[in-house]
Amino acid sequence: MASTASTTDRPAILGGDPAITLSHDEACRWPILTAEDEEAVLRTMRTGQLGVSDETAALEADFREWTGRKYAVAHCNGTSAIFGAMHAFGIEAGDEVIVPSATWWSSVMPILHFGGIPVFAELESECLGLDPEDIERKITDRTKAIVVVHLFGMPSKMDEIMELADQYDLRVLEDASHAHGAMYKNRMIGTLSEAAVFSMQGNKLLPTAEGGVFLTDDEEMYEAVLRLGHYERLLDLESMNKYLAATGLGYKFRMSPLSAAIGRVQLRHLADRNAIRNANCIELGRHLETLGMQTFLAPEGIQRTYFEYLVRYDEAATGLPIDDFTHALQAEGAQLSAPRYPLLHQMPVFTHGLWKQITRLPDDGDLPEYDENDLPGTTAGNGTLIKLPSFPNEDQGLIEQYKTAFSKVFAHADELPRGEA
Repeated sequence: MASTASTTDRPAILGGDPAITLSHDEACRWPILTAEDEEAVLRTMRTGQLGVSDETAALEADFREWTGRKYAVAHCNGTSAIFGAMHAFGIEAGDEVIVPSATWWSSVMPILHFGGIPVFAELESECLGLDPEDIERKITDRTKAIVVVHLFGMPSKMDEIMELADQYDLRVLEDASHAHGAMYKNRMIGTLSEAAVFSMQGNKLLPTAEGGVFLTDDEEMYEAVLRLGHYERLLDLESMNKYLAATGLGYKFRMSPLSAAIGRVQLRHLADRNAIRNANCIELGRHLETLGMQTFLAPEGIQRTYFEYLVRYDEAATGLPIDDFTHALQAEGAQLSAPRYPLLHQMPVFTHGLWKQITRLPDDGDLPEYDENDLPGTTAGNGTLIKLPSFPNEDQGLIEQYKTAFSKVFAHADELPRGEA
């Protein structure tokens, strides 16, 4: 028995038994599609409405009811919804929009197609959202808007950001693509600024095949979004926009009714499925906090979600470099990786100047040059993050095995090999 216990306690990388032996397949299965989704798709197919559809209109109504917002426009994806938002904001040639670098490219790239200039700001370390202090440092007389990304489901510091927006007369778009169902001081994410976008791509918390939705309470912004990419809906308007019904502004962004059918089912189950995922991540997070890791547990008054589960490792806690730390955990059977997104300000489209071709702005020496060494805080912080599974289903003991794996590695950090990752 003593020999067995010793083998169990010893890190796998040093010859012990791996702590994680259970399959990840069921605990990490996503999206969850059932006969209810299948029947919704079949019912929609049977209507023959595969373009303009009552099902898409019903999804928009569901979003209006869910969020309390006055207008909802379903899109073929979240990227097109952000295109709509930039048009609704009136972004024009030379306008600056403050954005994060640690995000999916579609939070930023649509700005370029309106001639706008992304201005990257640092993230703060508590919520991984835009740092309000750095936002203010980056504001100029050309700043028009801010894109706030609630990264991985953690709400950004919206009180401070909205105060800045009011002070400097800036528009704010919430990119809530990771945060379906999250709450900020008793208000739903996606309702805190004048416009918001949710993605419903297939691995999101509210998945469809592909989809997105634009939300606002402003009628002019709503009509602007229709004008850009939903020409078929303009004839029903009372404003002058109806005279653009034959052409719109040259884009077609409507959502597939089959995706809308899935989205309606998924929205009905969102709260329950979020609750399971949240409980699993919080349980593991509380244990990891006792070991000295930062797990971005929601502060008081905030209810986060877990589109992805990122934790921060402090090398000072063990003296073990992060690559060796993760290698030891992988030997235990943990599924770990680096953060999902490369930092945008370091990508060739910016550092090699290709963005200027997209904006079609004259390069008269007044345009910014992006440097991969910018945003030292964001860059350093990104290098300390580790991505874990988000455990969207009942874990059947897998969380306990992850707790054991982390505890073993921390307890034996002094003995673990360096430079083996």
